[in-house]
Amino acid sequence: MKILLTGATGYIAKRLLSVLLENDHQVACCVRDINRFDTGRFHSANLTVVEADFLIAGELIRIPEEIDVAFYLIHSMSSSHDSFDELEAIAATNFKNRLEQTQVKQVIYLSGIVNETNLSKHLSSRKNVEDILASSHYSLTTLRAGIIVGSGSASFEIIRDLVEKLPFMIAPRWLNTRCQPIAIRNVIQYLSGVMLKTETFNQSFDIGGPDVYTYKEMLLRFAQIRGLRRWIFILPVMTPRLSYYWLYFVTTVSYSLAKHLVNSMKVEVVCKDNLLETMLGISPISYDKAIELAFDKIEQHRVMSSWMDALSSNTLAQGLSKFIEVPEFGCYKDIRKRKVTDSAIALDKIWSIGGENGWYYADLLWNVRGFLDRLVGGVGIRRGRKSPGEVVAGDALDFWRVILADKSEKRLLLYAEMKLPGEAWLEFKIDKDNVLTQTATFRPMGIWGRVYWYAALPFHALIFTGMIRNISYINGSKQRGN
Repeated sequence: MKILLTGATGYIAKRLLSVLLENDHQVACCVRDINRFDTGRFHSANLTVVEADFLIAGELIRIPEEIDVAFYLIHSMSSSHDSFDELEAIAATNFKNRLEQTQVKQVIYLSGIVNETNLSKHLSSRKNVEDILASSHYSLTTLRAGIIVGSGSASFEIIRDLVEKLPFMIAPRWLNTRCQPIAIRNVIQYLSGVMLKTETFNQSFDIGGPDVYTYKEMLLRFAQIRGLRRWIFILPVMTPRLSYYWLYFVTTVSYSLAKHLVNSMKVEVVCKDNLLETMLGISPISYDKAIELAFDKIEQHRVMSSWMDALSSNTLAQGLSKFIEVPEFGCYKDIRKRKVTDSAIALDKIWSIGGENGWYYADLLWNVRGFLDRLVGGVGIRRGRKSPGEVVAGDALDFWRVILADKSEKRLLLYAEMKLPGEAWLEFKIDKDNVLTQTATFRPMGIWGRVYWYAALPFHALIFTGMIRNISYINGSKQRGN
């Protein structure tokens, strides 16, 4: 079967792609930036990649005409744009117009459960996209899900943050809202199961697990499974803004995403009965089992995709390739060099930097910088990293984004997604003479950018000196200065 998969760098699509390739389908993946898509991990001759920005109608001509099924898995809620709903409408319209010029028989769209009268902006946008995608040229199948539970999913990571960090929670009243969580494995089964099923054409189906809980009950169940005692007290007078900040400061989500999530969590998302589960022979996975499966993946370091793969910076939406060439003019640089005795070990250290592994020197200062970033609306350092020892272009790494990760060239390039009065890059490169060059580049914006650089110089001298020393130090454990 010839399949078009959109949103291929996203959380759901990455998981679905593996299943489609395992079943020997020919898959054309649509990505906005080809540099963010690691084809090497799939090793399949049935995979092709199409680079296209769905906000630019002319670029969609690259989509092949010979398609049987297309998955529409694009959304913009994690964008910092307040007008994300307008962007979603434009992208859906461009997609529909192009697909009507192809041979596609069925479009499959993953939406949200929209059974309430008063919907959030996020859920209203999902419903609007569903209406836009409807066509007489092809059949549309819409699957509507609520909370998706799986390693790396936004919902799972938010719940994990809240439960593991807060023994006591004074929480907003939306924690009493009911929802019907679904395991990521079931979501993938539904998505792949409805392909060319004529019974599902031009219909929408709610999909969920067997359990219906309030968000408070979900948190307490999570704690019980993890062997933790937690107490939650509902504060009915907490304002929406306080709710946004509560979620933002405790979890890894951005303020913009926290705002959209809180507004959506006020809406009950419980499935309407339908026959799809029976039709496809799917066995719903319980919430408890979904959590256990997620932690199995985490403990085995096999998290395939993460919600943090979505770009946090509107600047980076231009494409990672635009940032691979680090600017030379109008920039401040901190360049340090050091000979390494074993380049392979040093490279492994570089590839493992950040997250739980830390930054090899003065981790306390890195954490303080991350905290300050959160105070001004940045991503902070708590995003961590998806894998303890591997990175690919597009990965989030604390408050950096991986721009290039090339082990053959022994080069790792990071771009800062923290709040800054300018732009910043951090690069590690080992040359043929086993000399490690560590370069921090800052391109200031205006007078405040220059003030920031000079104010940070004493800290840079301390941190960057210690970091390169401990990366190149081989005959011992990682030395840290905190």
